[in-house]
Amino acid sequence: MDKKLYNERILKLQNYMKEKNIDVSLLMDRENLNYFAGVEQVECMTIVVPQKGEPVGVTLWLDVSFIKENCLVDDIRGYVMPKDSVGSKVVEIIKEMGYENPSIGFERYFISYSFFNVLRNEFNTEKFEDLSTPIYMMRSIKEDYELEHIRQASKAVVKGLEAVLDKVKPGVKEIDLAVEAEYAMMKAGSQGMPFRPQIVTGKKILSTHPFSMNTEIKNNSILIINMGASVHGYVGKLCRTVILGDVDQETINIYNAIQDTQNLLLDNLKEGITCNDLTNLALNNMDKYNYRSKYLYVIGYGVGLRQSEFYPVISQGNPTVLKENMVVDFLMPTVYDKKFGGPRLTDTILVKKDGSEVLSKYPNDIIRK
Repeated sequence: MDKKLYNERILKLQNYMKEKNIDVSLLMDRENLNYFAGVEQVECMTIVVPQKGEPVGVTLWLDVSFIKENCLVDDIRGYVMPKDSVGSKVVEIIKEMGYENPSIGFERYFISYSFFNVLRNEFNTEKFEDLSTPIYMMRSIKEDYELEHIRQASKAVVKGLEAVLDKVKPGVKEIDLAVEAEYAMMKAGSQGMPFRPQIVTGKKILSTHPFSMNTEIKNNSILIINMGASVHGYVGKLCRTVILGDVDQETINIYNAIQDTQNLLLDNLKEGITCNDLTNLALNNMDKYNYRSKYLYVIGYGVGLRQSEFYPVISQGNPTVLKENMVVDFLMPTVYDKKFGGPRLTDTILVKKDGSEVLSKYPNDIIRK
């Protein structure tokens, strides 16, 4: 990311602020610090963006020199704990900018209570505004350098999958497979998993967000491998299903239906299709296999600086139009059947003008061991 792109992104945010009468925006989660200012390694930092003028960064005084070298914001100021906090320093800067009763925009997902408490003690909460959706919308169309990072992360996550498949057998623990995956991905260029590895078996396969534990893999069962890699903060992810020994034919039928549905969506994914239309294609195809009633109406999310960005959300009733250079994943859920359900299949996919490209390049067939 260069200074020109930094200026463009800040200006785009300021134009939105002007349109919505937001005086000051606060960027504080690590994804937005990366997106707007190019800083990747930081904790306890906030960027104060006025509607007019230059942004100011606030960070721990110990980190000021590092941040100045690795951040595109020119004005970086430190605070010393416990005398000050990032919140009290932000309030000081907002007032220094000339705002006494400002409307303030920030993300609803990533603000601590202590930070919020400082803001509400100083300013009118009725003038607080949510910036989450417009920022996710800005982040949804990827620049070339962002796509390159996602491609690299997608290649790394495939290496992690291959490492797991090389070691998986009855008696091996989930957590040991996760270790193998993390090591292989980092050797391939990943800078760490963006979420806890979901290499799971048994009853956990029907949990929404399971994670690897000391559970031993058993024969005649299925193993779900859902994991991600990150490169300069950008995520590549995939999910595959492994069969060990023999399982019920109905479980295999469920996977076949999911695979067929993913293939159908890949054939239809391109710029211009809506999230609603894509979801209905999936649900109607699952209906063909009599699984629609056990399938969720959300089938995927955007992918970028988070493993699941909240724009676009590929769901029924969502009119959002998918555009070229968006990156998405699907199929996110599984068929929820307590006796036979659990198989999953997910890929990281680039939306193109006339089609799509799977970035997590690994066959989507069920894997047998």
